Amino acid sequence: MKSYDWIVVGGGITGASLSYELAKKGFAVLLLERDATLQNATRFSYGGLAYWSGTTDLTRQLCGEGIERHRNLSAQLDADTEFRELDLLLTIDAGDDAEKAAANYAHFAIPPQLLSVAEAGDLEPLLDKSNLAGALTVRHGHISPTSTNKAYCQGFLRLGGTIEFAEVIGFIEEGNRISGVKTAQGIYSCENAVVCAGGWSRSLLKLAGISVGVYFSRAEILETAPVDLKLRTFVMPALLKRFELEAESSRIEVDFLWDEPGKELLSPILDPGAIQFNDGSLRIGQLSRTLSDLNAKVDRETSERAIRAGIGKVLPALAGLPATWHDCIVAFSADKLPVVGPIGSRPGLHVFSGLSNPLAIVPAVGERFANWATGEKDWAIELLSPDRFIAEGRRKKEEGRRKKEEGRRKKEEGRRKKEEG
Repeated sequence: MKSYDWIVVGGGITGASLSYELAKKGFAVLLLERDATLQNATRFSYGGLAYWSGTTDLTRQLCGEGIERHRNLSAQLDADTEFRELDLLLTIDAGDDAEKAAANYAHFAIPPQLLSVAEAGDLEPLLDKSNLAGALTVRHGHISPTSTNKAYCQGFLRLGGTIEFAEVIGFIEEGNRISGVKTAQGIYSCENAVVCAGGWSRSLLKLAGISVGVYFSRAEILETAPVDLKLRTFVMPALLKRFELEAESSRIEVDFLWDEPGKELLSPILDPGAIQFNDGSLRIGQLSRTLSDLNAKVDRETSERAIRAGIGKVLPALAGLPATWHDCIVAFSADKLPVVGPIGSRPGLHVFSGLSNPLAIVPAVGERFANWATGEKDWAIELLSPDRFIAEGRRKKEEGRRKKEEGRRKKEEGRRKKEEG
């Protein structure tokens, strides 16, 4: 049985990029992907690169490094990632306070500019101006996620990496250490395994008895074939409901619901937006759900009607276009940051997930991880460590235990006083 330095689980854009970076360092790397034809978050991503959206020293640094890598990635990988920069238009609904919406972005690395309704219409003629209070705009990066994924995989293979299509069903354990990966086709030995399976990362880590603050939403979009209609900008709402959905559904108080079958943690939300790719096709969305079952079924016809109705209020010309409904699982964390690094309680096991927000940082974090794997210290990898959630979970559980004990003590004290009275 061949042994690898690293086994990367998950062949989406995060797994492909990390495999490439590890192979560049000279490691023997196996990339395992379940599906020969990608049907995951990479396949249905908008492909936006929000490099302007850093709000802390960490995120500003990673966004800056990430966009520089994306600007040169096609040349480095010798394949077209379809990188470009275009205007992002963040729409503000009629009735909302445009100045307040702009203030929400004031602390970003590059704050978007507030536009009047007329200015927004000049920038994007397809907008329905009657439903707007204004808009925000900023330059935004964009790639074809599938082309970028393919380019990374080709570069990885040129470096001597191995790709196999197999579904991971467990890990090989030697005491507390992870020393390999089990698939339906066989087992693979390794010094290190890293889970890069996006929204599926949570369930895979559970196979090793690990819970590290990785969650998932079910994203639903409509995709068109290439059309003659031209969307000049990347359109999204200024007040994204998805971030609130993620924050509320990842609170420690509701964490247990993720491990119970058939749960919907919150009502679905819709963030109407659209992007047109270089080939003229459009992706229109996005409806998001927090369902505890990875394979949960939804009413696609109802979802499609909701997406069409939502985009019809913003970009009415898109609402009636022939389109195909798709859904996928999208990873997120409990604090909006990626979950990257070793899992301290299980030597040999690592995670590299939750990088969809923003996608811009994937190349930078992958490079940093690979440098760290060679023995270099890296302050960013330390800050993104999955162990931050384990420590926080223990703290909150202990706090809950103390409060429960305090409540029991007070109840007992009250009972005694009542008896004495």
